[in-house]
Amino acid sequence: MSSLILQAKPEEMDTPEKRSVYTVCIVGCGQAGVLQACLFAEAGFKVICLDQDQTVVNGLAKGRPLFQRSETEAILRAHAKASRLKATTDVKAAVPQSDIIIVTVSARVDSKDRPDYSDLEKACKHVGSNLRRGSLVMLSGVIGANTIEGSVRELLENASGFKVGTDLGLAYSSFQERPDQTLETVANRERIVAATDKSSLRAASLVLGTLAGKGLIKTENVKAAEAAPMLKAVQEGAASALASELALFCEKKGVDYLEACRLMDYSHVPRPTLPKLGHDEFQTETRLLLDEATSLNIRLRIPAAASEINEEMVGHVAGLARDALRDCGKTIRRARVTLLGISRTPNMNDAPNETVIELAEMLEARGAKVSLYDPHFSGEESSEAPNRFKKNMNEALEGADCIVVLAGHNQFRHLDLKKLKAMMKAPAAIIDCEGILEPDKIEKGGFTYRGLGRGVWKK
Repeated sequence: MSSLILQAKPEEMDTPEKRSVYTVCIVGCGQAGVLQACLFAEAGFKVICLDQDQTVVNGLAKGRPLFQRSETEAILRAHAKASRLKATTDVKAAVPQSDIIIVTVSARVDSKDRPDYSDLEKACKHVGSNLRRGSLVMLSGVIGANTIEGSVRELLENASGFKVGTDLGLAYSSFQERPDQTLETVANRERIVAATDKSSLRAASLVLGTLAGKGLIKTENVKAAEAAPMLKAVQEGAASALASELALFCEKKGVDYLEACRLMDYSHVPRPTLPKLGHDEFQTETRLLLDEATSLNIRLRIPAAASEINEEMVGHVAGLARDALRDCGKTIRRARVTLLGISRTPNMNDAPNETVIELAEMLEARGAKVSLYDPHFSGEESSEAPNRFKKNMNEALEGADCIVVLAGHNQFRHLDLKKLKAMMKAPAAIIDCEGILEPDKIEKGGFTYRGLGRGVWKK
């Protein structure tokens, strides 16, 4: 039986009831996959979540995703109970009964900093060999320019025996993970959709138009659509690197970078912060672009330098902790350091990301004993040194010599300094990586203060 999605008309998809005849398969159920599953289910589509990890599937089947639990759990549970959402590891069962297949699998960067498309290629082969005629396949992950026409199209056509544009629809619409994105922000933003043939572009636009609150940007220039997220990531990375370098200058000069920006009304200037915290895709996109430039014998000096500068900020934060402890008359060796925050927003139940683990390991290599705490993450789902995670704030702070604030959660913005002083091992230090604390207030409370770009501590 063939799918009719490529021939669907707007009037056949203008209500949730009409959309309920179409099934969407989400291939890859990480953060981006779960958000899209919720959006499609809320719009009225039947949804199948497909993931190779049985733990992920078991959680989704119970309405308990590993990501965005506080925001999406009720939505997923309601749709699962009503049989509008299912989860499986069986590609042979999921893809053939689906009209729309959203592949969220991204390219990644290997241990040698080289792009690796093996996961995406494997997913395309599995999807292609199980497609039914007339289906629409849409990629939404992080990919390089010319990936759709360069390899994905061929993989799908060879595996399925169908021809893109006649038997099969193929489109691209980037759905980038962002640390501050929620269902509401995702639904109320413009979204780019691209396809090389009119049939695929029309069908993809019709489907995504039911989700995008601010409409779509449509294009038949797929290469430009693939390049756009990489260019944006590199531009943001360069801006972040500039902020980091200016912040380092301000620290040494005794200037408050954030206050200087406020006085000049530089509201658009990014704050210095740790890179990759909550968004590893920025680094992946940058590496993809740099690799493609190298293959063209082009040296992109600014993006390469920016990437290096941003990655060095982890070491700088470790240095701030060391210096602050020294001012307390302590050494980092045998000091108890607590990292507060591994998720960027209260809507996300993130697994510990690369930056947090790298910082923890860097501090431990210097002899510190590291604990982690986040009000939106228990640590139970993590295989990354679960003993580092503390169940509550009190347990995390008891006896600590230094705390490092990595996220701007409300609980961290309103620290009770008197209680903190009683719990920590005085004299103690506070490192503010988010610029959410008042240096004067922290130091008057009896703590040694350090912050990214905050050259305002006592000498």
